[in-house]
Amino acid sequence: MKITKLAAVVPGPVRLVGYERDEVNSLCTDSRKVQPGALFFCIPGLRRDAHEFAPQAVEAGAAALVVDHELPVKCPQIIVPDVRSALARMAAAFYGNPARNLRLVGITGTKGKTTTSFLVKAILEKAGHKTGLIGTVCSMIGDEKIPSNLTTPDPVDFQRLLRQMADAGMEYVVMEVSAHAMALRKLEGMCFEVCSFTNLSQDHFDFFGNMENYLAAKMKLFEPDRCKIAVYNADDERVSQAMSRVQIPRVDYGIRVSSDIYAKNIEVGERGCSFQIVFNKRFKLQIDLKLSGIFNVYNAMTAAVMCDALGVPSEAIKAGLESVKGVPGRIELLETETPYRVILDYAHSPDSLENILNTIRGTARARVIAVFGCGGDRDHEKRPIMGEIAGRLADFAVLTSDNPRSEDPYAILAEIEAGIKNTGCPYTVIENRREAIKYAMTHANPSDVVVLAGKGHETYQEIKGVKHPFDEKVVVKELLEEIMAE
Repeated sequence: MKITKLAAVVPGPVRLVGYERDEVNSLCTDSRKVQPGALFFCIPGLRRDAHEFAPQAVEAGAAALVVDHELPVKCPQIIVPDVRSALARMAAAFYGNPARNLRLVGITGTKGKTTTSFLVKAILEKAGHKTGLIGTVCSMIGDEKIPSNLTTPDPVDFQRLLRQMADAGMEYVVMEVSAHAMALRKLEGMCFEVCSFTNLSQDHFDFFGNMENYLAAKMKLFEPDRCKIAVYNADDERVSQAMSRVQIPRVDYGIRVSSDIYAKNIEVGERGCSFQIVFNKRFKLQIDLKLSGIFNVYNAMTAAVMCDALGVPSEAIKAGLESVKGVPGRIELLETETPYRVILDYAHSPDSLENILNTIRGTARARVIAVFGCGGDRDHEKRPIMGEIAGRLADFAVLTSDNPRSEDPYAILAEIEAGIKNTGCPYTVIENRREAIKYAMTHANPSDVVVLAGKGHETYQEIKGVKHPFDEKVVVKELLEEIMAE
């Protein structure tokens, strides 16, 4: 594609320096992966500035560089005000602006993004629309699953995926939108038909520093040039206050406070929920959801209100919600054929851990055993908070490693332990996660519930920069065989 055509899509002052060649054949953000003819983006990173690696990119055959200041290298350079923003817009142009042929639906919030996205996809498909999905667990083109590395892919991967979806005839794309994606300007130039804000609680403070910055990043999604209709949870006070200031049409929903659309007659059971959604004075829907927990009532309401805003018929909303039997790694009951239950959940923040333990406690016939840890190189403040929550809501806790990354796993465990010590809850510390799960399973009594929190759909454990295979579904199956053989 012509360099001049790509440069033309970047707003603000743009200069071309050393301009000779006018064609690039690929886009690249990693100097180690540059191929001859590539356009290399010198992104100022969180740890290193990619402008430092421009010489390596040139040596590898880069046709041109995108930079925020001129570099002393012999290579054509496109000088832009913001390299990240330019990357998002140029990636869209490179892949032929696929979003123009798709209707984008976005979901943000601390919790519930993944489940809500699966529910929205199911509703749209019941309404007869071909629908793609982009999210934490996986991306999907119809029924075809594509592995995901990030909640919101980087712009080149994102636009390539949208191109595949458009070429496959998708009409809608439902996607999780992380606060990181907005802060790192991954979605510049994209406009969503409808976006929702599910809830807000402490998470990712290692990146954002505080709640104000975290919220501000999410609110960028609801600016007039990015979103046409806003849907939000009125029961979340911080979300409600923030959304009252947006300048686009908005619809709220809730259970506790007065709202446009609300749920009533809620019954939460061990394997699902039943409730009625009242859509103003227009119509009511009786929903028999196969997902348990009050938080899944909220997720279902988010999906229902978003699809209603898109003009989806009520019968498709009901059919879609009731068709979803489960979401990978979200309050997922494993088939163990044991007298105790084993439930897998991605809960890795204070609120999500509290939600899952409250839900299980509400239906458990015996003890709740929580097996959990906290990720390394992430928010330290939440570690003792999660320890206190587990101590308050579980009958027994096994503190173990999650993804320690570059940190000392025992230092992480000590911070969690500081929160659980004064709760009176009996607990043990077993750093090796496999051994921790085995301990919980061998000490579980009939009717107990073992909750494996934190990993969910993940199939690895990251230790000292290396991702080791660790799929808890596989691990539990292997441990059952070991226990039976002993």
